[in-house]
Amino acid sequence: MEQTILDNEIAIRLLFFFGIFALIGIWEVIAPRRALTMSKAVRWASNIGIVVLNSVVLRLAFPVVAVGFAAYVNQQGWGILNQFEIHPLLAILIAIVALDFAIWLQHVMVHAIPLFWRLHRMHHADLDYDLTTGARFHPLEIMLSMGIKLGVIMLLGPAVVAVLIFEVILNALAMFNHGNIRLPLALDRVLRLAIVTPDMHRVHHSVQDDETNSNFGFNLSIWDRIFGTYKAQPDLGHEKMIIGLNRFREPRDNTLPRMLVQPFIGKADDYAINRRSWKQPEDKN
Repeated sequence: MEQTILDNEIAIRLLFFFGIFALIGIWEVIAPRRALTMSKAVRWASNIGIVVLNSVVLRLAFPVVAVGFAAYVNQQGWGILNQFEIHPLLAILIAIVALDFAIWLQHVMVHAIPLFWRLHRMHHADLDYDLTTGARFHPLEIMLSMGIKLGVIMLLGPAVVAVLIFEVILNALAMFNHGNIRLPLALDRVLRLAIVTPDMHRVHHSVQDDETNSNFGFNLSIWDRIFGTYKAQPDLGHEKMIIGLNRFREPRDNTLPRMLVQPFIGKADDYAINRRSWKQPEDKN
């Protein structure tokens, strides 16, 4: 089975990617949560362009990526999970949860360290919020993220199928919880007990710095609740909240060339945790 997964990994991931992308894209048209402020064509051209560029960069920078590296790690007998007799299904569950926690920690890290925030803020500079925002990451951050993920895989020793499942879930939920989609509020309250919903993660993309530094989860919502970074709703509500960052408010900042140079523009202390210089002005109304 492992060889079958390795031989068909790209096809499996592309099938899920395009299927979920189409589903969320249609959902956004039928039941949008917010009115968009920018041309969708311009944003999508830039956001999808960065996805294509990142795919090329990863293939050039890494001989193997997550699934292939997991196979190598297991062949060598590395990792914590390879040192114990664990039922395969339990081992898969442990691996998925552990990988998700590692991604959560990484997300906090890129908000806490100004150098890494320079890379990550391109993700937050999007002036609108939809499923393409979930894939909008700077190539340097993508390489950093993959390096961390490979390190976690080497430490953990997860099965190939566990890594593939995690990658598919991460990709699918990133599109889901970045979707400009309307969920019934009662359903949202139930879902966010387990997973990150669009309304929950949208708070993280608020222009307000205290809201930007909350709700770091991509998959499981439990980590933000445990570590005190959970915020239920934005102060101004989902329709009136402002998306993005104060520094990059011009439409041209969302063109691909400008996105690529954003890490090298200005200071990095505006939203980095404990290094913030901007405060939301008081509402005098």
